[in-house]
Amino acid sequence: MNQYDVTIYPLDIRKGNNRPYSVRWRIGRKFKRRSFKNRAQGENFRSDLMQAAKKGEGFDSETGLPESMTEAEPSLTTYDLALTYSKMKWSGAAAKTRRTTAQALATVLPVLVRSDAANPPASDVLRNGLINWALNPPRRDTPQPVEVAAALAWLEKNAVPLDAFNDVSQRPGLIRAALDACATKLDGKPSAASTRRNRRSVLHNYFGHAVEKGHVTVNPVGTVQWKATKVADAVDRRVVLSPAQFSQCLVALSYVGRYEGRGAKLSAFFGLMYYAGARPAEALAVVRDDFTLPKKGWGMVTLARSEPEAGTAWTDDGARNEQRGLKWRARKEVRAVPIPPALVRLIQAHLKRWGTGPGGRLFRTATGGRYSQTAYNQTWDAVRAIALQPHQVNSTLGLRPYDLRHAAVTLWLNSGVPIPEVARRAGHSSDVLLKVYAGCIDSGSAAANARIDEALGDEL
Repeated sequence: MNQYDVTIYPLDIRKGNNRPYSVRWRIGRKFKRRSFKNRAQGENFRSDLMQAAKKGEGFDSETGLPESMTEAEPSLTTYDLALTYSKMKWSGAAAKTRRTTAQALATVLPVLVRSDAANPPASDVLRNGLINWALNPPRRDTPQPVEVAAALAWLEKNAVPLDAFNDVSQRPGLIRAALDACATKLDGKPSAASTRRNRRSVLHNYFGHAVEKGHVTVNPVGTVQWKATKVADAVDRRVVLSPAQFSQCLVALSYVGRYEGRGAKLSAFFGLMYYAGARPAEALAVVRDDFTLPKKGWGMVTLARSEPEAGTAWTDDGARNEQRGLKWRARKEVRAVPIPPALVRLIQAHLKRWGTGPGGRLFRTATGGRYSQTAYNQTWDAVRAIALQPHQVNSTLGLRPYDLRHAAVTLWLNSGVPIPEVARRAGHSSDVLLKVYAGCIDSGSAAANARIDEALGDEL
């Protein structure tokens, strides 16, 4: 809608800014701003606005530009920015980072649309189009299903102009909507704390790119007061299997996929998580040379690489898994973890029965490929159904293979291993370790209760 109540202010010079020459003007009650690197650009732009206002041209309330400048200089939208941002971030990024970035943007872009946008597409179709085409640069120009192409065309037409984030009357509502989306799962429930942090980080970096390119004057994510519903960030101790329970799971593995030996072939894989605190992607990547296996006593595993599963659409070579260094570590940094005799025996038994594959790889399918996350998750589900009591199967006890790593760290902490050593073995910093596993550390409450009983004279 065009407005004729326009006020254009003197050129504003903000020292220390990479675009210090700022033109500020008001359309009705809305304020607009456009910043430039040098004075001449700013003065020319301001002059164009003033001439248009003197001629009586209407100014668009959305873009802030007069009729004569609207077609010549259309405002970029949140969707346009997402396309350039995802392309800029692609090169050099890990495959899982590429995927999570696309997923984060696909969460917020559908809420950053014009208030008068009509006939929106189905949310799952739009999300699918964003993740698998628009925000995946190598696939962006490949053929799309008709409904996906229509959904993306709708978003391209109705995405919010970036100029809206320079308008203090529009910016807070838009950013709060985006942050609310970051904190919500697809089913409407609160997302995990780590997911929320990741999405907010992507959103902040995305608008940082807009600031860098001069599309917005400040990063709008930091300009609003917003607090998400508190979600537990620490490990729930109820997921932790005891050594006896894990021993039962190892027995149960021999019954899973009995004829093809699928469960038995993964016994040492699950053992690496429970006894050595390995992440699943680290355990999948081990080779024979990573182990020191004495005939008696403790051995050693050197975790040197990780093979997270990202999907063929996100890796450079089209493989399902990407070969990376250890999480949060430099590319060639390794983590040497002492392993107890129980794990030494598991690895020795695995090598004796199954041998190794190309490059000394321990864990591989019948066709020699890597196990997928779906495959080892299904195996673990079957193990729990055999090894645990019915009420335990329906609980969170050892619900995911990753919970075996949580059990390892919990066991180390409660066995009295010094915190710095536990952190080193787990590949954490000490402060993160204490934050994540605070609820898993024995508090000495049993001894305290005994002393209180004694003081109360309670013989029971």
